[in-house]
Amino acid sequence: MRVAIAGAGAVGRSIAGELLENGHEILLIDKAPTAISVERVPLAEWLLADACEITSLDEAALQRCNVVIAATGDDKVNLVVSLLAKTEYGVPRVVARVNNPKNEWLFNEAWGVDVAVSTPRLMSALVEEAVSVGDLVRLLRFSHGDANLVELTLPPEAALAGTRVGDVQWPEDTSLVTIIRGNRVLTPNKEDALEAGDELLFVAAQSREEQLEDLLSVRREA
Repeated sequence: MRVAIAGAGAVGRSIAGELLENGHEILLIDKAPTAISVERVPLAEWLLADACEITSLDEAALQRCNVVIAATGDDKVNLVVSLLAKTEYGVPRVVARVNNPKNEWLFNEAWGVDVAVSTPRLMSALVEEAVSVGDLVRLLRFSHGDANLVELTLPPEAALAGTRVGDVQWPEDTSLVTIIRGNRVLTPNKEDALEAGDELLFVAAQSREEQLEDLLSVRREA
């Protein structure tokens, strides 16, 4: 898979390194000469250019990319790169970094963004996930369909503890994608029984999050 990353700072280089280890073809783009550190990611292609310029993206052959990642420290740049990647080059998957949470509402399909990653939001979500049981934690927002990746740890007294996945009437527009049980990562099967302490990851419409949290809450006394 060919991936172009706009922004060759610490974030962009880190992403590039991981994707290269997984066998992908990586192009790093940055307009600052000081950011071009080929020795840090020697297996990547490097391009000294402004990713907001059509001529630069033509040179990068963006139309051949399967994914574009807008990873600069400037939200305006990330939005422009995302929009150009999607509308001018038809890139199938566009992932954008959100630096200021106040700008998160802009990172949607209208700007060509398929997945918006807010580092401050993700960090706070991981803190919440580590300390909260029974509360829904939003980890990631997908622009298409107004869906989110959310996590909830099943509390010991949850009404659904012991219930088979296939017997649960999940809310509409939600999908259980992973069960983390101890050190195991399970692909949900309809025969699997939910256990207290399970970390459940869902892709869910934002409008269904409250229903999902209610469904997985502790038993209520009559």
